[in-house]
Amino acid sequence: MVKIITEKKIVIEIPEGKKKERLDTFLTNSVEHSTRSRIQKLIKSGLVSVNDIVEKSNYQVVAGDKILVRIPCSPRPEFTQAEDIPLDIIYEDEHLLIVNKAAGMVAHPALGNQSGTLVNALLHYTQKLSELHEEECRPGIVHRIDKETSGLLLVAKDEWTHSQLAKQFSDHTIEREYWAVAWGNFKEPTGEIIGNIARSKKDRKIFTVSDIDGKHAHTFYEVLEEFEFASLIKLNLKTGRTHQIRVHMNHVNHPLFGDPTYGGRRIVYGMELAKMKSRVNNLLEIMQRQALHAKTLGFYHPNKKEFMRFNSELPDDMQQLIAKLKIND
Repeated sequence: MVKIITEKKIVIEIPEGKKKERLDTFLTNSVEHSTRSRIQKLIKSGLVSVNDIVEKSNYQVVAGDKILVRIPCSPRPEFTQAEDIPLDIIYEDEHLLIVNKAAGMVAHPALGNQSGTLVNALLHYTQKLSELHEEECRPGIVHRIDKETSGLLLVAKDEWTHSQLAKQFSDHTIEREYWAVAWGNFKEPTGEIIGNIARSKKDRKIFTVSDIDGKHAHTFYEVLEEFEFASLIKLNLKTGRTHQIRVHMNHVNHPLFGDPTYGGRRIVYGMELAKMKSRVNNLLEIMQRQALHAKTLGFYHPNKKEFMRFNSELPDDMQQLIAKLKIND
């Protein structure tokens, strides 16, 4: 069993030109996986300080402020249990390993997901995972992908390797390529989507593109194949925001097929004929999640001193979806 550190720290420095904004509002839009009520509880508990002074929710954030947020990782058990869960490991050495995560698996324990996660499975597979430091709440996990997104994840076995890989993600030098099926046909075969991603003001559990709030996000896409009412596309991330691909594709009216959160389970283009509606509904039965797979992962191995690239096959549900989309083309 590996002990889980119960707190992480986030430091935010406010850049020049930032307009005044309430502390709780600013943090809700800036801290991933947060809600306004959660942020307000942290502030009320004295876990948020500005320039080393504990402030209230209505404090007006200004340029030059340095904010420290301490986020407890509880409620969660002191120890995370190892669980005998099958893993698809496509590469491993003494410093790191690459896992091809199945759709439906959460990366690490959190509220509502204390077991059945990738971390639980990793602890059963190996006790050699990076030790957690104060900024992390997950052993070995360098980055995450959504629960219902399948594909490649990088896991570090020691803390130095973890820190070096995390820096590559921070510097945006990691190569990440996703394949997806999106609604509709694109006007241009290649393009880019740039737009800040912020929490929706209507529903704090989801994200949206915003002109004034959120974090900068940049996505590149390329159409690989077109079907009657959908397209197989390749996506590359310049940034790595929560739900970035799903939010950006929905923003440009090409939601990912099957996505229950961002418009992918409604008929987007036409389908006036009952026969076509029936066909689409059958395809949605195959694709119970967003049709998104983290296919390629490339990085500079900090120990081997060489660039490494790994690829994974599309999972069965996406392969079936694509095969059936091709039938009537």
